[in-house]
Amino acid sequence: MWLEWQRQLRGGLKRLQEKSFPLYERTQRFRVYESDVVPGILQTAEYCLEILKIASEFYETQTDLDAAVAARMERQHYLYKGDRKFAFVIEARTLTTVFGGRDVMLGQLDRLLAVMTLPSVSLGVIPPDVVRRFWPGEGFWIFDDQLIKIETTSAGIKVTQPREIALFEKAFMLLQGQAVYGRDARHVINEAIEHLQHL
Repeated sequence: MWLEWQRQLRGGLKRLQEKSFPLYERTQRFRVYESDVVPGILQTAEYCLEILKIASEFYETQTDLDAAVAARMERQHYLYKGDRKFAFVIEARTLTTVFGGRDVMLGQLDRLLAVMTLPSVSLGVIPPDVVRRFWPGEGFWIFDDQLIKIETTSAGIKVTQPREIALFEKAFMLLQGQAVYGRDARHVINEAIEHLQHL
């Protein structure tokens, strides 16, 4: 299903955030790949505000920014609720793509270091110098093995065709294999922090 952002945003940014609550409630296994931004459920309020400001301006939507940020922050309780499992893979450039300035980014990177310690979370970072076995592409979320969500510039895409879901699962497995975890992932994040501190 292809849903244009202009249509989805008619009710405002807050409503769009809240629409995902039932999906998060029923999902037990989340697999998430992002190539350019920190996944929403891991964002700080300050980082989230900067991302949603851009969306609000670009799509010329209602500016209910504070309420939208609060709704996205509310989604984070799923990280701590029940037996859900979250596997995140992000590209290293996500750590150095600056939204909101140095202090916002430093807070966001500190948040990533903290969330890595949660038993429900696996966070992998694909280093910039890794020899690629799969190309960096669009970000996508896999909800259990039932649904894929992809965001493009003009629309959000929902994929439910089993054959296509299998392709995204294969892509995620390959991307996971290129990522580093634990101490090595913290090293990549700390390098990004050091870089930002010298800006």
